[in-house]
Amino acid sequence: MPTRFMHPRPSSIVAALYTARDLKVDVAILHGPSGCSFKHARLLEEDGMRVLTTALADNEFVFGGQKALESVLRYAEDQFAPKKMAVIGTCVSMIIGEDLQAAIESAGVTTPIIAVDIHAGFTENIAGVLSTLDAAKEAGWISEEELTRQYRLMEKANEVEKLRGAASKEYLEPLRGDLKHLAGERLIACARSGKKGVAILNAKKETAYMFADELIALHEVCPDADITYIANLDNRGLPKVRVDAGRIRDEMIRRGVPLEVIGALDEYGANGDTLGTRIREIAPTFAFIAGVPHAIPPAYTNGIECFSVTNGPRQVAPLHAIGHEHVLVEIDLHPKTLGVRDIVESEFGAVLRSLV
Repeated sequence: MPTRFMHPRPSSIVAALYTARDLKVDVAILHGPSGCSFKHARLLEEDGMRVLTTALADNEFVFGGQKALESVLRYAEDQFAPKKMAVIGTCVSMIIGEDLQAAIESAGVTTPIIAVDIHAGFTENIAGVLSTLDAAKEAGWISEEELTRQYRLMEKANEVEKLRGAASKEYLEPLRGDLKHLAGERLIACARSGKKGVAILNAKKETAYMFADELIALHEVCPDADITYIANLDNRGLPKVRVDAGRIRDEMIRRGVPLEVIGALDEYGANGDTLGTRIREIAPTFAFIAGVPHAIPPAYTNGIECFSVTNGPRQVAPLHAIGHEHVLVEIDLHPKTLGVRDIVESEFGAVLRSLV
């Protein structure tokens, strides 16, 4: 039996929307009620992807909504002249058995479109990612090689969450983490002590626009410290992911951070052992890890004073449990990194700068 979580878990529908965004889809149409995934739909519009809904009403729950979908498809093509569109299913469209592909064919539109049959009842939200990628592969938007790679990465990301993340317990209390000014004072003391350190960015996709600032701030306040800076900013992944990595990498280098690149922005879950091996080679006294710190197995960080920065309040307890002494939370990080094109100042980065 799968673990039944008592706290909310990410939705497969939302995961499909974000994957469509990463594929550079211009318009995504949610085939369901107007309130379905509305928060993320609005956030994604800040990131440049139009998100429309067929706004199915209760009578259409019974009699079907194909005509509504055809109408919205024609509207989207006429109004926005998109290069790519995606139709994303919902629990309602699944229950009433809507044929998304048939609606696309009947609408008479010419824009390349993928249909993603998905709902929120999957145990793992990666189902939304994989369903979208399967459709993209069939449409020729990605290669078989990239599809295989994405399946592997999603499995590793899921594994990390089950072992040491938000899926490691039935219920995890949301916490705000340790006091940032106290952790900042200690981090600066470690950096100025002459002891060897490592600063790692292992962030998930666009969240790196803020997590990168943590490393920049440390380098600004302790420029002469013996710290190796590592970031998962390699040029691999879906179109938007590669663009984001290039922007962040270039800005970090421009701002003086001596970067060593290990992994890509979508490899955060699969990067743990590689980063851990590099940590052992460096043999630091302290480690500063921003993004997805729990991807690194604790066997590599045992005996090292760890400062970890996450954007998940439910990640605080699991990180303390694996021996990370200082755990800091960047509240509301994700909304602040949608639609941006430059690195965004982080709260902990601001605290570090204020202490010097």
